[in-house]
Amino acid sequence: MADYANPGVLVSTDWVDQHRNDANVRVVEVDVDTKAYEEGHVPGAIGWNWQTQLCDTVQRDIIKKEDLEQLLGNSGISDDTTVVLYGDNNNWFAAWALWQLKMYGHGDVRLMNGSRAKWLAEGREVTTEKATPGATAYTAKALDETERIKLAELLQSHNLDSTALVDVRSPDEFTGKILAPPGLPETCQRPGHIPGAQNIGWGTACNEDGTFKTFEELKSLYESKGVTADKNVVAYCRIGERSSLSWFVLKYLLGYPNVRNYDGSWTEWGNLVGAPIERGA
Repeated sequence: MADYANPGVLVSTDWVDQHRNDANVRVVEVDVDTKAYEEGHVPGAIGWNWQTQLCDTVQRDIIKKEDLEQLLGNSGISDDTTVVLYGDNNNWFAAWALWQLKMYGHGDVRLMNGSRAKWLAEGREVTTEKATPGATAYTAKALDETERIKLAELLQSHNLDSTALVDVRSPDEFTGKILAPPGLPETCQRPGHIPGAQNIGWGTACNEDGTFKTFEELKSLYESKGVTADKNVVAYCRIGERSSLSWFVLKYLLGYPNVRNYDGSWTEWGNLVGAPIERGA
């Protein structure tokens, strides 16, 4: 992992095994819900539910500052705690949590390379016992949305030569063959993609074991599609969770200086009256 632009944002499963009981380290499993966590997790890890704990459950938005402070405080996390995130779906939701923690100014937050699947494949210890850390008083910084782009700005900038759009969904979603992956409730009125976007699936950044590809492999993957470090890069998917993983890759592993996650993603753009849409490859 040493060849990445910011290697410190990733830790190996070995590192987690060695440091999971450190007083200044808090391991957190982030899944679409807590079912997988309840079936077995890294000993000492806290479980976060993406659907109910990492978003505003009334209006569609990221978690509110006061709710984040309560979540982290109840998880035994202080402002100076090293937070190590991992989860299901190759760390989709862990990356979503990291994206938000960075916007609220948490200093040391990392992903476990390979996610939950790699930990289990290696036969490492798991437990069904829920961790019960002592509560802390967490104070988040003011929200900094530098890592986020909203609809109004994207409508004005999506067709500029200086913008590179990365659609991380499946080819069938990108071309407009399907509205959303089977069984997922959040959908749109129109299929397709934002004009000019390049389809670079989130999974193409990962190896078969869930770990990230090398710096050179990732660099070649994105540059071959014209997504270069001199562009204002915008990653999007369907609701922003898969694209947060690609945002992480581009920003931290490749070191691109201007990368933002469009969490409105296709469920917003594809429902917008009059929004330009392309279909096909």
